[in-house]
Formats: sequence, structure tokens, C-alpha cells
Amino acid sequence: MHFLSQKKTLLNAISTVQKAVSSKTTLPILKGIYIEAISNHLKFVATDLEIGIEHITESNIVEEGSVVVDARLFSEIVRKLPDAEVEIFLREQQLVIKCQNTEFNILFYPSDEFPELPTVQQNTNYEINNQVFKNMIRQTSFATSQDEMKPVFTGVLVEIQDSTLNMVALDGYRLALKKVEISEEQNNKAIIPAKTLNEISRIMDDSDDTVYMTLSDKHALFTLGQTKLISRLLEGEFINYKQIIPKEYKTKIKVNTELLLNSVERAALISREGKNNPIKLIVNSDKLIITSNSEVGKVHEEIDIEIEGEDISIAFNSKYLLDVLKIIEDKYIYIDFMTSINPGLIRPEEDTNYKYLILPVRISED
Repeated sequence: MHFLSQKKTLLNAISTVQKAVSSKTTLPILKGIYIEAISNHLKFVATDLEIGIEHITESNIVEEGSVVVDARLFSEIVRKLPDAEVEIFLREQQLVIKCQNTEFNILFYPSDEFPELPTVQQNTNYEINNQVFKNMIRQTSFATSQDEMKPVFTGVLVEIQDSTLNMVALDGYRLALKKVEISEEQNNKAIIPAKTLNEISRIMDDSDDTVYMTLSDKHALFTLGQTKLISRLLEGEFINYKQIIPKEYKTKIKVNTELLLNSVERAALISREGKNNPIKLIVNSDKLIITSNSEVGKVHEEIDIEIEGEDISIAFNSKYLLDVLKIIEDKYIYIDFMTSINPGLIRPEEDTNYKYLILPVRISED
């Protein structure tokens, strides 16, 4: 193997696939990056056996071949090289990395020991705008569970029904739902690990390119230009989320998103010292009163609101409120309530395709 490539090109390829390098493995080869020089391009691959990432880039290939190199060491070496053309080739069972007056000689692994990525038949590709999909991930994946004992809750339900793509995440205490229209009408669904979606989001740039998603029985394939990401799907039955989203309310308020976010952040300074981080919301006429009590003190704030229905007092975990308020871009939100023991439903004023359900916290009266 022998090729020449610009440092910037190499770094981009390494940083893209390195997201799939295993950090918790007893197999040394999974800590490596597979590099193959063929025809006029380089192929970089990394996998932790759950997620696999492949990236292809053009290069000046002198001699074809393939190796596996330690990802951390190779990345650090290339990062420290001068901003110039890099020459890489094999010599006496070592990988030689040359750039201007610098030369490294490092060990490598035989490429035939590197696991192949699963093959996903691309019979149906769902096309999604880059920015739209990135935003869908941002608005849902944070609501997944971190509890590995409930694996289904650590993933996001991706559901295609009649040209509508739904993404749903829940952890037992809150639920996030985002919908968009797509051109493909073939119905399908899968539970994709939140880790996978977050890695895809990191790979995406800020362009309006298209992401192609393919779902098979056991894997999801995402294609973004010259990069492919393959992930295992989570097995199990996702909860019937449509049944738990309330369709009625006794109280609806309209409140400024930024004012509420700032108030909840201040109240959280007190609530985080207590149990379950509770913040109490009191809807009283045209005011929303935010209070919190703990051993370290108490806080009281008031915000002007528009109200439809009855006054109500209800408490929520401050973290679950902050998580959603930080990702909503609309100036105003609606919050629907039934009773103090029923979930509250948060909806942006303009983005009618987003809903966030949050369970209340029971607290003793002051």
C-alpha cells in the first residue's frame, strides 16, 4: 500500500470514522481504523460491532493495499503533522508516515482480521433534508433513557406512515414527538439507538444536502455523501405512544418561551438541592407563578400568560422542563393541563409537528 493525501483530507476522514471506534473492548483490532487504498480513492472504516462508519475520499494511489492502524495514535500523529501533503506506505512490516521533514514508523494490524460491516439491502431509501433530520434528532434523542436495563427506551422510534416520518423518544417520565412530511410512502418502523442518531448528527454539516435512510430487519443504514453509517436496531416492542398523548385539557396557557426558560433556570438553583428537582407551577388568573423550596432556601417568580380554562397547581422535575425549553425555537409555547396528577403537554406555538409530554412530580403543599 502506498498513497499520498493532504493532511486536511486525512484528518476529516479520521475524525468521521473515529466516532465508531470502540473504547471498551478487549479486541485490539476494534481500536483501529481500517484503511484501504484502491483505484483512485481511500476507504476508511471503523466499528464497535454496534455502529460502523465508512468514509471514502479521493487520493493519489501509488500502490493498492489495506492496513488497520491504531485510531488514537494515527489521529494524533496526523493532527501534529505540518499542513502539507502526507505520504503513507508500507516498509519492512511497518507503516511509514512522511510529511515534509517528519517521518513516523508505526506498527499496524493485518487488515484481514478486521470485521466486515453488515450488508444492508437498499431497496427503499427514505430521503430527508440534512437540517430537518438533524433538528428532529435534537428535539427527540435527549428524552431517551440512560437505563440499559430498559434497552427499548434507550432508542428512538422511527416510524414512517403515509408519507409522514415520526420520531418518538421516551424514558418513562417524559415523551418527545416530532413529525415531518417525506416523499416516500412505504410504511416502516424501527427503534434506532439514540447513540447512533447522535453520532449521525455530529457527522452532518450545516448544508441542505439529503440524508438517505434504509431500514432492514436488524440494521439501519444512513448515507450522507461519501459517508455511510450502519447501526444495529434495538429489539423489542415500543410503547403505543399515541394512546398516552392527551387529546383534551382543562387548562391551556400561552407563555413566552425565553421568560419561562430563564425563570425555571433560576428556580432550578434551589430545586436541585431537593428531592426529584421539583419546581411548582401555579396558574392563577393571568399569571404563572414559579416556586421552589428546598433546605437551602426558596424562590418565587411571576410571568404574564394567556390562559384558557381553570387555575391549576402542578409540579415538574426542573431538568425535564429545562431540556425541552432549551430546544424549542418558537417565541411562545402552549402548555396543556388536565389535573395536577396528569401529564402536561408542551407545544410550540408555530411548530405544530412537535409535542413534549411530561409527568408531574407529587409534592407536599407548602
